[in-house]
Amino acid sequence: MIRATLIAALCLGSAAQAHDGKVHTTDAEAAAHAASVPAGLPLPFDLGGAFTLTDQHGQQRTEADPDGHLQLLFFGYANCQEICSAALPQMADITAALAAQNINVTPVLITVDPARDTVEAMAPAMAKLSPDFVGLTGTDAELAVAYKAFSIESSLVFVDPASGPVYAHGSFIYLLDGDGKFITVLPPILSNDRMIDIIAAHAAQQSG
Repeated sequence: MIRATLIAALCLGSAAQAHDGKVHTTDAEAAAHAASVPAGLPLPFDLGGAFTLTDQHGQQRTEADPDGHLQLLFFGYANCQEICSAALPQMADITAALAAQNINVTPVLITVDPARDTVEAMAPAMAKLSPDFVGLTGTDAELAVAYKAFSIESSLVFVDPASGPVYAHGSFIYLLDGDGKFITVLPPILSNDRMIDIIAAHAAQQSG
């Protein structure tokens, strides 16, 4: 099923990775394939769409960035101990590196665990990552709209006695333009430098 290649990797993860319809048994094989795929390769189905959620300051926010910046979007949760704990700092680092090149990008997290990621709980978690990081939550119905737009499926895997619920959720970072329109997918096996190059190229196109 095509959308399965873009949907959730378990927070626990595994060595095998899938993207572009191919399954890889090692990280090296996956990285080699990703490097061979042109940035911005058209997808065989649509991703993205309108949504309205609430940020960590209690303000409503849509898919559009108020300042018109490119956006890095990830679906996870603020205190995830696995994929999110790597992806969210990676997004913050990439944002900072691009800012040094005078390319403004807003990192955005949409929670898959609204019970844990309340407005109050998300604020300190986002601040630790970056002052520019936006955390979004909402009602189940509001979040369902965003999940559907990006073909995200979230399900409870088990409850860790120490850290709480562990969810399966998406592992991809999505690049959006300032209006919230989907541009491309950034697989997690790409290096920071490769992601920066891809985003910078799209930024140049946007400003050209």
